[in-house]
Amino acid sequence: MSKQTKFALGRGLDALITMDDLNTGGSSSINEVELSKIEANPDQPRSVFDQDALEELATSIKALGLVQPITLREIGPDRYQIISGERRYRASLLAGLASLPAYVKKASDENVMEMALIENIQREDLNAIEIALAFQTLIDTHKLTQERLSERIGKKRATIANFLRLLKLPAEIQIGLKDKKIDMGHAKSLLSLDDPSMQLMVYEQILEYGFSVRRTEEIVKELNEGSATETSAVVPAKSKKKTPEEFDLLKKHLSSFFGTKISLSCNEKGAGKINISFTNEKELERIIQVFDSLKNN
Repeated sequence: MSKQTKFALGRGLDALITMDDLNTGGSSSINEVELSKIEANPDQPRSVFDQDALEELATSIKALGLVQPITLREIGPDRYQIISGERRYRASLLAGLASLPAYVKKASDENVMEMALIENIQREDLNAIEIALAFQTLIDTHKLTQERLSERIGKKRATIANFLRLLKLPAEIQIGLKDKKIDMGHAKSLLSLDDPSMQLMVYEQILEYGFSVRRTEEIVKELNEGSATETSAVVPAKSKKKTPEEFDLLKKHLSSFFGTKISLSCNEKGAGKINISFTNEKELERIIQVFDSLKNN
């Protein structure tokens, strides 16, 4: 790779290959390529394609045609491989098109996956696990360090490291992240636990009780500090039945803390409300200051 294109990957697909490398008879020309001559890229980083979204795109293509060309590379006489645009290619198949508009570029095997990865990241088409797997594949295939990969794709090394760490999670959690049952924040919190069985236990509790990222962080911290058992750290308060005496004690505690009258109501399922009373604007300001002090602690 020349010095001119060495660090271009982070700036988009067109920066990867100079205009002289275009195989379309000119920098702005587009070829009409038969779908039967196109094949998918086996190293495509994106593995999940929503069928409903594909059908919606196919309906649009039937009505308006394919607005944005896909990008291909020639791999043999009248044979092409997708660099970017597999979703549009699949939708075009569903729409029954015989051919579609495409840019045909010269690209080495070394560059194809990088180009597909960048295009998908820029379009936010990949989930976190797909990105992590793509990063790992690039590192293994091209014998790259994280620092070198960072230079080539225009991502911070710390970002790459955070994605790669996700691959250390148990497979069940990786699938949950891929299926968007949890988000990146939950996964990063779980990585702070060294024991995979503990990671799975907290993961199951996240799914059952809908814990926020912040609550998950608190649970993980408690477990790491040894200030909680496995069950006491994760079972939410609403799942523990409280007696009327306990509610009275809680009201007294809150009333003493805020220095005002507190009313508390709770139904059989554990849902309820806490009302904090104030008699004037000055007292309201004092209560707000109490909340502010809690926030800053």
